[in-house]
Amino acid sequence: MTPKNGKAAPDRSGAPEDGALHFLPLGGTGEIGMNFYLYGVDGQWLIVDCGIAFGDESTPGIDVILPDPDFVENRTDRIAGLVLTHAHEDHLGAIQYLWPRLGCPVYCTPFTAEFLRLKLREVDFGDRVPIKEVPLGGRIELGPFDVEFVSMTHSIPEPNALAIRTRHGTVVHTGDWKLDPDPLIGGVADVGRLREIGEEGVLALVCDSTNVFEPGVSGSEADVRKALTDVIAAEPNRVAVTCFATNVARIQSIAEAAHANGRHAVLVGRSMWRIWEAASKTGYLTPPEPFVSEHDAGFLPRDKVVLICTGSQGEPRAALSKLARDDHPQIVLEPGDTVIYSSREIPGNEKAIGRTQNQLAEMGVKVITPREAPVHVSGHPYRDELIEMYQWMRPQIAVPMHGERRHLEEHARLARQCQVKTTIVPEDGMMIRLAPGAPEIDGHVTAGRLALDGKRLIDLHGDTMRARHRMIWNGAAVATLVLDRNGKLKADPQIALMGLEEGDLMDEARQVVADRIREEVGRLSADRRVDDEQVREAARVAVRRAMKDFHGKRPPTEVHLVRV
Repeated sequence: MTPKNGKAAPDRSGAPEDGALHFLPLGGTGEIGMNFYLYGVDGQWLIVDCGIAFGDESTPGIDVILPDPDFVENRTDRIAGLVLTHAHEDHLGAIQYLWPRLGCPVYCTPFTAEFLRLKLREVDFGDRVPIKEVPLGGRIELGPFDVEFVSMTHSIPEPNALAIRTRHGTVVHTGDWKLDPDPLIGGVADVGRLREIGEEGVLALVCDSTNVFEPGVSGSEADVRKALTDVIAAEPNRVAVTCFATNVARIQSIAEAAHANGRHAVLVGRSMWRIWEAASKTGYLTPPEPFVSEHDAGFLPRDKVVLICTGSQGEPRAALSKLARDDHPQIVLEPGDTVIYSSREIPGNEKAIGRTQNQLAEMGVKVITPREAPVHVSGHPYRDELIEMYQWMRPQIAVPMHGERRHLEEHARLARQCQVKTTIVPEDGMMIRLAPGAPEIDGHVTAGRLALDGKRLIDLHGDTMRARHRMIWNGAAVATLVLDRNGKLKADPQIALMGLEEGDLMDEARQVVADRIREEVGRLSADRRVDDEQVREAARVAVRRAMKDFHGKRPPTEVHLVRV
């Protein structure tokens, strides 16, 4: 940025012009979701993942939240590239909103590339995004970075750890991973290559923290397929199974379980059909018979259908939420039907999930969750798997990521138990110098949040959202005043009160407010009554004071002033 005097200001934001190796998370630490990480060396930045999070009750009107790319947006000429670990929304979902601010090539393996292309159909710049496919186990050079893709297992095809080599040493960025001995779709994790990288020497391990509190191992998808087959066999009527749309192995398992029970699998929800298109093109999803459309599902007997639905996290616009509200245009659930939750609760979504489950219960629908049957395994490593990773990598530095603060702190404790000499618990915006010398925090940069508000991006903590929160808690008021040129009211003030009163109390409140406005405006001197801003402020204060006395609220107030 250039100051007003026209001279370039010195860059004190921690940019790596000194040649040191830096790690800078702008999303994904202290939270689960919205992964957006930067590695900097020799004046260049490598971006790893570009994901979203989802809104909740604390973000009214907001469905999608994104990391603010301002830091790297001001350095687009220094971006070496954007590398994606896998195709989950919290790792690539922000590209369709933020890529014009970055303008760099995107590197990923074939399934992730296909899924990203489908998403980019929704935006007018989609065909301009240079997507560079990297083969499984491939290796690319991006400026001062040598990046190797190492195949892992997760709840989606082609998850990758990244071995990022620089002149200061190798950083292993795990992405999302687990150790599944029988993943059903895709191969097992390339443990041999991980061990070889560990033998070469690892400077830092930047590692998934999601399940650090869970003892043992995460389990296998093969076990889930058997459990789903058994659970569906015991249900006499319509069965719906909800899971993450990107969990291709789970969709395959549900389809196999349905077929084994003489039922037809139906994909319900746009995201399900999108992932089907990407997975079928890349050979990862091969159901035993074609999926049935939502339109045709209604023609099937109740005991011959399994619905595969989006909405496992209680998302209000997802298929299961519509079914629970009896608001789906083509499919219904009836008393005696069953819904199986083949997913985990993401922290923060408990209320939304509970709301949907209660609605289903009110309909007479049976709900089965992983607490009642083993119908889900996590896609993230449990403690024993984390310990194995540390035994293979033997890093000098451990940097936990992908977790809330409690996850990161516990992960750091585990790393120290695994004899890692140095651990750093990061925060979004924390500039961490990994090398040369002892690792340390070089400072902080702004790590803001953007929100998708309709069709535009706004600051999640800006004026729009502050005003929205004030209106939620205090309602809103609009006063319209008609005055002559001398400041005399020509008619009674017209008052609109939103979210405050109703019925007879509304009329009373309006009268109280109008009387207070006449009183306050009448007190103004002749000079002040001809000043529009003075009159507006007097009226605004009058409305807020009147509503405070009458209702106990101070609503945000807009005053419209008309001179005749």
